Amino acid sequence: MLEYIVKRLLLIPITLLGIFTITFALLYIVPGDPVSTIMGEKGDAKTKAAIRAQLNLDKPLYVQYTSYLGNVVKGDLGQSFITKKKVTESILEAFPLTFNLALLSVIIMTVIGIPVGIISSIKQKSVLDRILMVAAIGGVSAPGFWVGLIALLLFVHTFHIFPLNTIEVTSLGWPAYLSYLILPASVLGVRGVAIVARLTRSTLLEVVRQDYIRMARAKGLSERVVIFKHALRNAMIPVITYVGMDLAFLMGGAVVTETVFAWPGLGRLAVQALRQKDIPVVLGTVLFTSALIVVANLLTDLSYAAVDPRVKLGDK
Repeated sequence: MLEYIVKRLLLIPITLLGIFTITFALLYIVPGDPVSTIMGEKGDAKTKAAIRAQLNLDKPLYVQYTSYLGNVVKGDLGQSFITKKKVTESILEAFPLTFNLALLSVIIMTVIGIPVGIISSIKQKSVLDRILMVAAIGGVSAPGFWVGLIALLLFVHTFHIFPLNTIEVTSLGWPAYLSYLILPASVLGVRGVAIVARLTRSTLLEVVRQDYIRMARAKGLSERVVIFKHALRNAMIPVITYVGMDLAFLMGGAVVTETVFAWPGLGRLAVQALRQKDIPVVLGTVLFTSALIVVANLLTDLSYAAVDPRVKLGDK
């Protein structure tokens, strides 16, 4: 186990270096000029050249790359071209909002998705099973931006159940903060609920066909004990994989949902920076979110052994 963890930890810097290099290269392929964004249409060529030199954008690409990389290694993500604010500060301000959104979304998808999957597997081929699975297919297929816009139209503008995110949510107390958080988190969790329900159903149906489940039933154990004590635990590994990775991706920034609901998290920060070609902010957010995903992937793998003792990590 320890050897496996050490090997995975050693791969993290290599992975992040590859992500940094690819992101840096793509930023110079994407059209746009940060200096033009700063100056606007009225900037003269001399002033633009001075700003370009100040931001080190007049240097060759390999010089800019090594300069950025050297600062990142030292823990300095630089400062925004546009706002002049430290990238680390911007990320630390946006991350709690994205984390809360992602965490509530994952809670929703597990609290709803797992019971739906269990019920559907127990009632296999029944009318209820078919209704639940059709709904799950709809949840997986519906585009996130469409679900978000429909939710805004119905629950904010039509029925006025939830407030519109047009104020600084970080200044609110928890009850008011949750009123702004619930709707985007629910929209973000729709697809997750559908996937978790389908995963739970399919894996549970596979597990209940195993010999040890037949033996448990032969011993006279109730169906409830067989499902919840023996079958469900072994059926949870694919669900844990999806939930763990999905939480990491969501913490990296739920771009569509944050944009639709004007939620000031990492996703919205990254989108705004990309539109303005704010290179330090884009690189910083990509590196930060990539690190989250890599670490979450490791933790998810480690959780397998905790859930299923038969799993031995690092075995050849």
